[in-house]
Amino acid sequence: MTTVTTHAVEYPADGLTMIGHLALPSGVDRRPAVLIGPEGTGLNDFQRRRADALAELGYVALAFDIHGGRWFTDPQEMLARVMPLLADPDRMRGIGHAALDVLRAEPRTDPDRIAAIGYGTGGAIALELGRDGVDLRAIGTVNALTTGRPGEAARIRCPVWAGVGSQDPIMPAAQRDAFAAEMEAAGVDWRLVVYGGALHAFHHPPVDQTVLPGVGHHPLHARRAWRDIVGLLAECLPVTG
Repeated sequence: MTTVTTHAVEYPADGLTMIGHLALPSGVDRRPAVLIGPEGTGLNDFQRRRADALAELGYVALAFDIHGGRWFTDPQEMLARVMPLLADPDRMRGIGHAALDVLRAEPRTDPDRIAAIGYGTGGAIALELGRDGVDLRAIGTVNALTTGRPGEAARIRCPVWAGVGSQDPIMPAAQRDAFAAEMEAAGVDWRLVVYGGALHAFHHPPVDQTVLPGVGHHPLHARRAWRDIVGLLAECLPVTG
């Protein structure tokens, strides 16, 4: 197993001081890199461990922040922050670009070999980077079937993989269809995996907080979704050397 070095990184975005989590594999050579966007609740230790797991596989990984160091335990407070953000593609892009700048500035990062993955709000941000024409090798999202402004998906320059639960009321069948239609019309290399019986945020372990209706953990599908994302990276952004 690769020895992983981690540290917090502060940077400005969206009028806040963001606190991301950077994970580096052993060595001094440049490596492919991955941006990791968190759920709407924000960045916590679960998301940080995702970065660590990718660093163990040889990637430079940055789990980026979306709330200025906060992690919301009150769903209504979280929604009051997240819903206006999701309605503003330019704000999402600003948060994504700020994190991308941090990742690119890391000396271990190969700036020509970067992918973006994300969950919920973080996945929407990853998709907006693609719609903004950022040169990414892959975009992988879970529970983030957001659609963008008309025509902008044609600027996506990489494969897109998306996962969603079949019983997710926040991303229902109509939303799945709209996302598929957008990707298809834009000529994107896209895939959509629907995990049977899974709710929204099925990938995230239970936490000690009041959750929204339609949210629930599905351990088996959580493991499958992670394997699917790692497979996407292995295909589009392999670690060599």
